[in-house]
Amino acid sequence: MAIINNVTETLHRIRAKLYPNYLHGVDGAFIARTDDEASLTIEQVCAALKNRGGFTGNYQDLVEYVRQFFDEAAYQLCDGFSVNTGYYSLHPRIGGVWQNEMEHYDPVKHPVRFSFRALKPLRDLASHIEVLIEGVAETSGFIAEITDVTTEAVNETLTPGGMFALAGHKIKIAGDSADCGVYFVNAANATERIQVTGHLADNTASRIVGIIPALAAGQWQVEVVTQFSSGSFVVKEPRTARLAAVLSVA
Repeated sequence: MAIINNVTETLHRIRAKLYPNYLHGVDGAFIARTDDEASLTIEQVCAALKNRGGFTGNYQDLVEYVRQFFDEAAYQLCDGFSVNTGYYSLHPRIGGVWQNEMEHYDPVKHPVRFSFRALKPLRDLASHIEVLIEGVAETSGFIAEITDVTTEAVNETLTPGGMFALAGHKIKIAGDSADCGVYFVNAANATERIQVTGHLADNTASRIVGIIPALAAGQWQVEVVTQFSSGSFVVKEPRTARLAAVLSVA
């Protein structure tokens, strides 16, 4: 007679490191952050499907079909439809408030944004993930998270012209180098780096608040370049901390 063991099989592994916890209202000494590699492009995912997943069709056709799917999905989202892929769904939503029924739509006051929702098949896959903690990360300075104040989304979206709030460790902008500052970096082209200008509402070792520049639609990352060390002490050379999360601008 066969014995069936209710054991969850590990199919995936995520590598992570521990960072000191400086997040407001979150108990515990450390938080885990994935040891992210570069985000995958459509071409790279299609190559994996061809090489690992056993896809037998033409690779170039596959890339083109996937691009066409996402182009059409974006078109339908902009027409107000939600898109359900089976693993996750995308939803358009309208921000802001109307003062009365006669007020007209204002794209600045009522920005249209898009939210991501993991569906049950994707959530179920999480039970097959093993998280490998690879020790405490180097903490000379790191960004723990960025909040898009307009949408209240954390590590997800950016609203150009709205406010952002960075939380982290040793991220204060300090030093006399012209390179010091907060930058948004194009995830597809790292040479495109747009610096935050103007007054920073907060600029402390654990929190920076400022205005998001006029970023083009696409995927972006945030980084801090600073000479800050502790107190009023600054180091000789600037150092860079970048948040691994890829942020979307609609």
